[in-house]
Amino acid sequence: MRTALPNASFLAFTGTPLIVGEEKTRQVFGDYISVYDFQQSVADGATVPLYYENRIPELQLTNDNLNADMERLLEEAELDEAQEKKLERDFAREYHLITREDRLEAIAKDLVNHFPSRGFRGKGMMICIDKATAIRMYDKVQKHWAAKIEELRGELAGVSEDDRSALEQRIAWMRETDMAVVVSQGQNEIAEMAAKGLDIKPHRKRMLEEDLETRFKKADDPFRLVFVCAMWMTGFDVPSCSTLYLDKPMRNHTLMQTIARANRVFFGKVCGLIVDYVGVFRNLEKALAIYGSKGSSGTDTSGDKKPVEDKSALVAALGHTLAETEAMCRGHGVHLDAIRAADGLSCVGLLDDAVDALVGTEEVKRGYLDLANVVQRLYKAVLPDPEAKEFAAQVMPIRVIAEKIRDLTPPADISLIMEQVEELLDRSVATEGYIIHQTHPAYNEESWVDLSGIDFNTLAERFKTGRKRTINEKLKGTLARKLMAMIRLNPTRMDYLEKFQAMIDDYNSGSLNAEELFHRLKTFAGKLTQEEQRAVSEQLSEEELTLFDLLTKPDIELNEKDKIKVKATARDLLATLKKEKLVLDWRKRQQARAEVRVTIEKVLDAGLPRIYTPELFNQKSSAVYQHVYDAYFGAGGSVYGTAA
Repeated sequence: MRTALPNASFLAFTGTPLIVGEEKTRQVFGDYISVYDFQQSVADGATVPLYYENRIPELQLTNDNLNADMERLLEEAELDEAQEKKLERDFAREYHLITREDRLEAIAKDLVNHFPSRGFRGKGMMICIDKATAIRMYDKVQKHWAAKIEELRGELAGVSEDDRSALEQRIAWMRETDMAVVVSQGQNEIAEMAAKGLDIKPHRKRMLEEDLETRFKKADDPFRLVFVCAMWMTGFDVPSCSTLYLDKPMRNHTLMQTIARANRVFFGKVCGLIVDYVGVFRNLEKALAIYGSKGSSGTDTSGDKKPVEDKSALVAALGHTLAETEAMCRGHGVHLDAIRAADGLSCVGLLDDAVDALVGTEEVKRGYLDLANVVQRLYKAVLPDPEAKEFAAQVMPIRVIAEKIRDLTPPADISLIMEQVEELLDRSVATEGYIIHQTHPAYNEESWVDLSGIDFNTLAERFKTGRKRTINEKLKGTLARKLMAMIRLNPTRMDYLEKFQAMIDDYNSGSLNAEELFHRLKTFAGKLTQEEQRAVSEQLSEEELTLFDLLTKPDIELNEKDKIKVKATARDLLATLKKEKLVLDWRKRQQARAEVRVTIEKVLDAGLPRIYTPELFNQKSSAVYQHVYDAYFGAGGSVYGTAA
């Protein structure tokens, strides 16, 4: 190519760092134009930071004079030249030391104590030096895993009720956890493993018959721990993988690519953790010094913060966030030390006072919840480090207050947006895809909030002497949940949401005090109840009322005769669509969507009064089609429930 294109410029892209001794690419293409390194990806939020934890067993190599001692031993043993070279090779790889039975036993027991105790229970990979060791580690971990479950079961009788629940959950998690060996296939592997006293056949059978790769990538699959020696170390992304147990000497780009298995972004995952059993940190520092020595600008950034830090930095981050949270609470009259020192009813009262103080405005509430969330995530990331125990008492009241605040607002119903995302993926990714049949609970009785069940007289009496902001927060949450359910059924009710938000904004800005907000919320609840009963007064079902509102709002001047005609048209349209057009998966097929659109236009054209101009008719038919598309899933399923 150089000969054929002597004046061409050559440009290379690589995902593998160019390590010392592997500079041929640089020799051909020249120096770096741009480098996007680990630290930049962490800063961008494309990856999570990595933390390093040294858990090297005491049996690990500590003799700095190994070479001199080796020479002395070789002289005394009077080995021939071939035997000397073989022994030197074996000890240069530290193979015998790494594969000693007592060392592997110690590591297996440590892994069983460490992995289930992590706060974020992501997936884990145990990286062994070879196939035989991977199988041995699997067998040893299985043995210690079963023993640990029995040990925890024995502790159940002597713990408190609260601790018992947590212990039972941990036992259940360990019981359902699945693990497997995943190694590349080789010739004569059965005989080779048998010679070492190992049976690879059940592992190979499982690797061939089960789709272990897909299972390991699923965050909710109980297949949580895998033993590898080469496969899945590079080029294999599992975002929920949070812990790498390294027991294989590695260096340069192989080490860099391997640790990147733990830095993928996943919900609730603060960081990836590298647990070092073999002493790879020296090589890791060398690799990072080379790979991270140049930033995208080409300037030296070797003094910058490293993308892989000692776990003590994570502990320090937790301490800093706790201090920030304590300061924020003190600024609003909440003293966490007093809560920690209190007990019984006194503690409960102080916790309730703290909640009332921290829900004063939306800004204060959100600020506290954000800090509490960071505290909890960092605390989980530090586990099972012994230092985490020192923070347990500090974290507990912060977590309890956050839970109490969240309990004031019922959980949001996100099934509609999830349905829309699913539909978008169906349209965007493939013409035919997998189908997940699911129920849509928007219109069942359990999901509704009955405002008539709120005794506002009793609530008003409590408001006079109780924690006003807490009562308002709970009432706001109840009304918000009710309002969102009503809007989902009838999008023309969006003006109620605007009024509700304006009321909250006035309170947050200080235009309303707590008493005035309470009275406005009470009045607003009455209006929602009236709106909910409007279908009965209009002699329409909830579905028919929605179509009627879409056809008549914003207000159109209709006489009584025209109103009756619009209602009849809404009934006819709904019946026709349900009977003939809203078939299974109609939204996924272009022809079916077109038929629904044409049916809407035909029925509306035949039934609506002449006051609907062509422009108004087009607006209304489009609005009705969009509602039908959003609300009706096909085969009787809709936001209003599933047909019997």
